[in-house]
Amino acid sequence: MSQKGYGQYCPLALAAEILCERWTLLVISRVIDGCHRFNEIHRGVPKISATLLSQRLASLEHAGLIVRSPLPKGRGYSYELTDAGRDLDPIIMQLAGWGQKWSRDMEREDLDPAFLAWSMHTRLNVAAMPPGRTVLEFAFTGAGKGIFRFWLVVENGQADMCLKYPGYASDLVISSEIRLFIEAWRGFRDLRAEIASGNIRLEGPAEHRAQLPEWLLLSALAEIPRRAGREAIFYDTARADTGAG
Repeated sequence: MSQKGYGQYCPLALAAEILCERWTLLVISRVIDGCHRFNEIHRGVPKISATLLSQRLASLEHAGLIVRSPLPKGRGYSYELTDAGRDLDPIIMQLAGWGQKWSRDMEREDLDPAFLAWSMHTRLNVAAMPPGRTVLEFAFTGAGKGIFRFWLVVENGQADMCLKYPGYASDLVISSEIRLFIEAWRGFRDLRAEIASGNIRLEGPAEHRAQLPEWLLLSALAEIPRRAGREAIFYDTARADTGAG
């Protein structure tokens, strides 16, 4: 028996041997989300080291959840789901929904702006954005020393994230305390109300400021009611303030 095994034939125990190692579910989730190259996966799990990510990808390949293929041009590999990996998609979404509803409250060290940037660039309503290039700059306090900035660049219907200045002038600058913004992103606060109150500050043309709530689709789990901890209070208050039932 493997040192990581439970010594049980129980299917749950056998599945847990593969999936319950730290970072594994997050790594397979990024591949499910459409990240197929190493750097793409790493951007979606920014706090894992490159060495450990390589180990987790090798374990998932050994377990038959992904297959690794050399890129047709250049160095590196493409990671694709097997049938076994694809079967995890609804399971992981259900687990994430449970986490939205019942997991512990966020702590300061959970407020990772690099992961927020990655999440947001996958959840932009690019069809509602102006033609050409649109650059959104986000500036957050409360994410460590100073102000953490990142940029979302939308061009030709494609969204990208930049943790360094992308070389383009910003069309709209969004500023906030990071915890408050993430609470709005996750659906615990009402985004429009926080903008109206000035807690989330917008700098740019009036039409862009008015359209921002239409551009941000929020977390894919934002509609799931929060039922545990301090953040449930914010969620319920926001629903009451907006008349949501």
